[in-house]
Order: sequence, then structure tokens, then C-alpha cells
Amino acid sequence: MSNFLARLKALALVLGLSAGGALGAAAEEFKQVELTDEKVQAFIAAQKDFAPLASKLVEGGEQPDAALTKELEEIAKKHGFASFAEFEDVGANITLILDGLDRSTGTFTDPIEKMKKELEDIKADDSIPAEDKKLAVDDLTQEIAASKPLEHKSNIDVVKKHVAEIEALIPEEAGESGPENGDPPAP
Repeated sequence: MSNFLARLKALALVLGLSAGGALGAAAEEFKQVELTDEKVQAFIAAQKDFAPLASKLVEGGEQPDAALTKELEEIAKKHGFASFAEFEDVGANITLILDGLDRSTGTFTDPIEKMKKELEDIKADDSIPAEDKKLAVDDLTQEIAASKPLEHKSNIDVVKKHVAEIEALIPEEAGESGPENGDPPAP
């Protein structure tokens, strides 16, 4: 897994996003929405208000208490979202794009295509014990079957415009992003 993806998953965890489906873990569905500059900017701006709640979100697990839920809703509405659920959907859609974005070239590959390539790589890797390989192939095959392709291609360009701002939100302790050679990420 890329260091950038590790940091992205850390961001999703910190924010309590329902982005699991966007990152290839099809356990949780999310609504694909068309992103706009305004929605992405609002998502970014909301982070300073959500950041102090990160530990409470993690502690709250799947069902945060009523007071925390109310606070999450209020922050989302303050930043122009209809609800915290809409905020989460925007975050999951941003994550979907970032997951498919090649950091060195700036090209996008649909995460389903990335999973298919990973599946082929696993099948071809003779160093993986047969039992482990079967489990990995079965899991990835299920994820591919449960995943939906990107519905709003325009989201790619919208997210690309804000990559630097989004990256600034991602916790550093989860790893470093960018190309291996140290060049800045492609726009």
C-alpha cells in the first residue's frame, strides 16, 4: 500500500468518515455525489472544527452519543452541508478520487481497475502461500464485485485542484506522500 494511501486512511479514521467503500473495503456503501469546488473547499474548511473531535469520534465507534452527533451535525451545517452524512459523502468521494490518483503523473485509475490489477498480481505471485493466496483472491474478488465505478468523472478535476490543501490535512505520522523520487506531486 502506498504511503499516501496509508495517510489517507488515517485521515478517514480521524474524521470518522464512512469512506471504507471508497478505499476498496466494500463493507460500507456511500453515495457518490458530484463534487464542486465549493463542496471541496467547505470540506477542507470544516476540518479545523472537526479536528478537536477526532478522539471522541474514534472512542464513539459506530454510534457516537447524542451530544457528539449533535455537535457533528452543527459543524457540518456551519460549513454549508445539509447534514454530517452529506459531509461524509463528500469526504468519501474525495477519498475515492485520491485513491485512484497517481501521485507522480496525476493520472486517475478507477479503484476497481486498480483492484483488478492487484488481483492479477496476487494470482501471479508464487511467493504467497496457497492458503493465503486463496483468501486474498476471494476477499479481493468480493470487493471488486461489491464496488461501483466512478459515477462523476468531473470529480477528478475538482479534486486535483485541491490536492495540496487536502494533503495538508492528512496526518503526517501515517507516512509520507508524493512520488518516491522526491519530486512534488503532479497537479
